[in-house]
Amino acid sequence: MNRYQIACVVFAASLPPAAFASESQFTFTGQASENGTPVYEEYHAVSGDCREGRWRPLTHTVEYRKPGETSPFATKTLDYQYSPLRPNMDFQQPDFEEVIEITRADEDALSILWQTPSGDTEQFRTDFDDAVVIDAGFDNLVRRHWDNVTADKSVDFRFLAPTRGKHYAFIMEPVTTDLTDAAHTVTIRPSGMVLRFLVDPITLGYDESGALTDYIGLSNIRKNDDGNYTAHIRYEVNERPDCELTP
Repeated sequence: MNRYQIACVVFAASLPPAAFASESQFTFTGQASENGTPVYEEYHAVSGDCREGRWRPLTHTVEYRKPGETSPFATKTLDYQYSPLRPNMDFQQPDFEEVIEITRADEDALSILWQTPSGDTEQFRTDFDDAVVIDAGFDNLVRRHWDNVTADKSVDFRFLAPTRGKHYAFIMEPVTTDLTDAAHTVTIRPSGMVLRFLVDPITLGYDESGALTDYIGLSNIRKNDDGNYTAHIRYEVNERPDCELTP
């Protein structure tokens, strides 16, 4: 071994574990139906890395397409550079001229821009802490607390409602249901008494590896000017990362 090779070995040995993270891909598709009728499809592509044998998402793109079509009618981009639970988000549904952008304004505040279907623009700034979850961050929340999911224990968190510019107290808890045959099923619902009567729970199904199999509840896709689809979305994994999804 020459001096250059020795130097490389010494340098590599001095690097932290994160430096040996390997890039990996996680892709999956979803078929959304409302009252048994197919309404749209989701195409997810997540880029991330494997650190010490554990999956960490970095960026996530979603294309929403009508059944049988190849061009998306809506798109979403998520950036997990700050946290797997609180991604920056850019959602666009041009048919309704709707745009939702969520970015980190500073270390403890979020900036939200909502271009509404009516043509108005709403802007919010809201504080946050480690308990706050944004959009698809709930999926990473479930996997982060996989021990609770498999042990029938609940998890308290706060979920951001971007069109209101606020986050609210929620609870995630394992449930038994005949709505899906997933290996593990949880619901996320408001923990406050008032919101509990106004907001229906969302049911999530997961396989044994921690991959999402079902989403049942209010979706983020607008059905008309008055509201969004309430859908059952069934997911299928196309490409798995090179490491475990759960801790």
